[in-house]
Amino acid sequence: MPLLFKKIKDLRNFLKSKKCEGKEIGFVPTMGYLHEGHRALIRLARMQNDIVVVSIFVNPTQFGEGEDYERYPRDLERDLAVCEEEGVDIVFAPDVKEMYPKGYRTKVCVGELGNVLEGAFRPGHFNGVATVVVKLFNIVQPDRAYFGEKDYQQLKIIEEVVEDLNIPVEIVPVPIVREKDGLAYSSRNVYLSPEERESALAIYKSFLLAQKMIKAGERDANRIKEAIRKFIEKHPHVKGIDYVEITDENLKPKETVEKGDRILVAVRVGNARLIDNWKVEV
Repeated sequence: MPLLFKKIKDLRNFLKSKKCEGKEIGFVPTMGYLHEGHRALIRLARMQNDIVVVSIFVNPTQFGEGEDYERYPRDLERDLAVCEEEGVDIVFAPDVKEMYPKGYRTKVCVGELGNVLEGAFRPGHFNGVATVVVKLFNIVQPDRAYFGEKDYQQLKIIEEVVEDLNIPVEIVPVPIVREKDGLAYSSRNVYLSPEERESALAIYKSFLLAQKMIKAGERDANRIKEAIRKFIEKHPHVKGIDYVEITDENLKPKETVEKGDRILVAVRVGNARLIDNWKVEV
């Protein structure tokens, strides 16, 4: 079983001794309710580092009013069992008061990348993400930190924050992990009924449709986006599409699609809001 720490001071003291021994630390920040996507992050961290630290913290500052902070799935015992199976050394699971003590006022404000796509529909979301990630980096002081490409915008913002603030950590992207039928793993998938889950598959199928169009020679981003929208909207449990966008790898919108571009979507299915993306092949 991994060592469980709930206090910043205790974790810091323990990791300080390991760093003095020359150990390299890999860090996987999560909000818990771990799934195969998280396992992929942990496995790569395990391969590349001497010590693997996983944080489990549902961060209130990245949830807006009316979002699912209260009902976000939590199960620490289950997460600890997953971490044990994957050979994690340390789990850091602080409570909110430990991370944001009374009187806490400082936050990290991200630039323009935080105002588009997810940021446009969840104002302040990425400020909350950046703040907690910077805090966690300062607490753990890892050599490498692992982020999934499913949250592609988050990944790009964290890369920018690390570069802009000169934080000495290597950000390691990890490709999206999908279930056998193509649905991207997400902790929020538990919100879906079997029928809603079937409709959620429209996201992955729309990527395949777009990829087929591109392979056939279509390069007009607007036509591809419109095809994606129409395909997803015809599924019965889809309640709305927040965005369908095609960007370059740095999230700049594209008019003409090229290899390496990203198709990014956010779709509301039943009571779940699902995000996903696809790297374009030509």
